[in-house]
Amino acid sequence: MTINVQQKDYSQGGEIYQLKLPMDYEVRIPENDSVRLLNRIVEGMDLSELYAEYSTRGRKPADPKNLFKVLVYGYMDEVYSTRKIEKACRRDINYMWLLCETPAPDHSTISRFRKDKLGEIIESLFYQFVQILCELCEIKYENVFLDGTKLEANANRRLRHISNDNLP
Repeated sequence: MTINVQQKDYSQGGEIYQLKLPMDYEVRIPENDSVRLLNRIVEGMDLSELYAEYSTRGRKPADPKNLFKVLVYGYMDEVYSTRKIEKACRRDINYMWLLCETPAPDHSTISRFRKDKLGEIIESLFYQFVQILCELCEIKYENVFLDGTKLEANANRRLRHISNDNLP
C-alpha cells in the first residue's frame, strides 16, 4: 500500500513565502528594557583583561564583548544552560540585538568562554559591572540578601539520643 502525500512546493513559482524579521531591532526593543541597560554598561567597561585572554594567532574568535553580554543577559533572564543560551541567541530578539548581527555562538563556544576565558577575571568584570550600576543609580542598597546556607548544629534533634554518658 502506497500513501501519496501532496505537499505544496514553496520553492516553485513567483510567490515569496519567506518570513522576514525587521533588519533594525531597535524598533522592537523598548527604550527602558534591561537589555539596553546591560549593553550600555558593558560598552562602558574596561574589557582589556578579557581581550588579553585571547591570542592574536589563529582563527578570529567570536567577539568576547558580545559573548560576555549574552552570558550576563542569560543570567539576568535566569537561563544558565549554554544550550538554552544558544537557543535564545537564535530565537530571542534581545539576544540577537546584543550580538550586533553576528551569528549566534554555538553552545560549546559559550561553555569554553565561561570556563576558560572568564575563570580568572570574572570577579574583576563583575566588580566593574556593579560599580557602573552604582554610578547610574540603578542600585539602591535597600535590601540585604543572604545566601541561605544551612549549617547543621551539634544540638540537632537527630543527635539528641547521644549524650555524654554514651561517649567513650
